[in-house]
Amino acid sequence: MTQVRFAIIFALLAFNTPVFSQTTYPKITGYFSVMHPIVTLSSEETAVNFRDYYSVNFPTGINIWKSAKIGFSFEIAPSIKTDDGISKVNSVLFHPGVLVALGHGYTFAGRAAFETSGRFGVTPVITKTVIKNTNSSYYVSVPFPVRFGNDHPATFTVGLQLGIAF
Repeated sequence: MTQVRFAIIFALLAFNTPVFSQTTYPKITGYFSVMHPIVTLSSEETAVNFRDYYSVNFPTGINIWKSAKIGFSFEIAPSIKTDDGISKVNSVLFHPGVLVALGHGYTFAGRAAFETSGRFGVTPVITKTVIKNTNSSYYVSVPFPVRFGNDHPATFTVGLQLGIAF
């Protein structure tokens, strides 16, 4: 009788625990995306991308998840700007930060920002995973860059970012 109880308890524990579906941490993921600033506000002007100029960023990075809830991210994002018919790499952004999983596919990233143009600041980002596959996922992010420095007024930008993580 004791052996039967042991076998039942063992079976319940063994089949109720998803041993093979657990993710081990730290977990490392990479990503590539395209970010379009939509509007930038400052004390001097309101600049609208696609109307006043065209600017696009290419955030590429690595996320290191310490657990299912928290992680570290390092991103590098070159920015290309076309203004008055002249296109150039405007700056390169170094963007380290902390990741917080909010559940239901949402993640918050709090990033420090250091641009080669001499600007610096912070970038809070809200991300939503929209398609999750076995080896990759597609996401949409809304970044809110705040920048200071380089003898320019402080700016606040709202952007739209589309990307793939793998």
